Amino acid sequence: MLSLDHHSRRNFLKVGTLGLGGLSLTDLMALRSFGSSGNRLLKDKSVIFLFMHGGPSQFETFDPKMDMPSDIRSATGEIPTSIPGITFGSTLQRLSKLADKFSVVRSFYTGDGQHDIKPIMCRQTLGANMGSLYSRIAGPIRPRSAMPSNVALYPQAVDENTMPPILNFGDFNSSGDLGVAYSPFVPGAGSGLQADMKLNLKPDRIDDRKSLLAGIDGWRRMIDTAGVVDGLSEFQQQAFSTLQREVHRAFDLSHEDPRLIARYDTAPLVPKNSIRKVWKNRERYADNAASLGKLMLLARRLCERDVGFVTVTTNFVWDMHADQNNATMPEGMGYVGLPFDHAISAFIEDVESRGLRDKILLVCCGEMGRTPRINARGGRDHWGGLAPLMVYGGGLKMGRVIGQSTRDGGEPDSNGYNINNLMATIMHTLLDVGEVRVADGLPRKLVDAVAGGTPIDELI
Repeated sequence: MLSLDHHSRRNFLKVGTLGLGGLSLTDLMALRSFGSSGNRLLKDKSVIFLFMHGGPSQFETFDPKMDMPSDIRSATGEIPTSIPGITFGSTLQRLSKLADKFSVVRSFYTGDGQHDIKPIMCRQTLGANMGSLYSRIAGPIRPRSAMPSNVALYPQAVDENTMPPILNFGDFNSSGDLGVAYSPFVPGAGSGLQADMKLNLKPDRIDDRKSLLAGIDGWRRMIDTAGVVDGLSEFQQQAFSTLQREVHRAFDLSHEDPRLIARYDTAPLVPKNSIRKVWKNRERYADNAASLGKLMLLARRLCERDVGFVTVTTNFVWDMHADQNNATMPEGMGYVGLPFDHAISAFIEDVESRGLRDKILLVCCGEMGRTPRINARGGRDHWGGLAPLMVYGGGLKMGRVIGQSTRDGGEPDSNGYNINNLMATIMHTLLDVGEVRVADGLPRKLVDAVAGGTPIDELI
């Protein structure tokens, strides 16, 4: 927490050393000049990428295959949707009623069945979080709002004990060789500016603005009366202004209507003591249920306040092998699918009511799908041949079911789309790709990564 005991000019000049990802805030404000001058490259849109860690099943989500034998078709049955003739897995009761508001791709594949964090970070993204590519073009700080361009939200944002399993298979915070300034801003990471601003939203503090932000508010009031800003350099004044502004309000859920918070809240859906204790990973299911809804609400707040790219991840819970560590398909969808259905439907309804449908693009997918056949224990194993993909908003075409899978749900049968197509769809939403191609000062490999793919044309 920033000290309130020393009022000297020297101490306040230290505002320029509050590091964000290892770079001083003053340096970040200087770097933002590229983002300001490069605004012609940007569209006024934001992306939330919900990474469904562990690999969700295509059958029990958006492609139930109920005309197939029992060892292939959805173990949870099916439910009709608001799109005539289309059904989802029966766990998705709320989303089924909103199917005309979003689109699903039934012919998307990630290429292998390995646990990692593709497509949010992979070879196609230059070994960086996809948001870091955007941040390299937009600049790390948004000029008009002083918000970070790129933010990552983990279950740690509501429970600090949940992080180790999340990072086992890849570094969501990686910026590759683009530079540490373009790494995602991670509330609660505990270093530099993040530690100084105390943005770790623990369960007992998430709705308590006084406890969460009293230090910043006191520091700001003291600055207002101390008159020490005179004489700072331009960038130091801008850096000071960044802390003085209401940036921290975006991370404070107490500014939301309590009734809206309750609508998002997924914690009551799966009480921790209801999860079978024989599973080594049972805590992950409870962690996901406790955090997902409020993380989605926080992501909406950030995009509404000018953040360009937000990564949200679940706590490695979609891995349903039905073994000593993991749930069966019906049990797992109860523990994981229900919070997903609740949180994402609340998000869609909220964004629709705010008129933000065209501004915010939500992408939901994981690193792979699940095997066409249910194993002998009642679970599904790793499968890279097909994976569920859901998209909402961003000005794209909604209410569509794109592509078809083979009869056993194992591969694309038509219009196969891969990570390159998904990344191109995201980048075309965020950026004027034609302008990116001819922009000065951008690394060629970055331009090729951002502008080289073909979007999913049925969405554009």
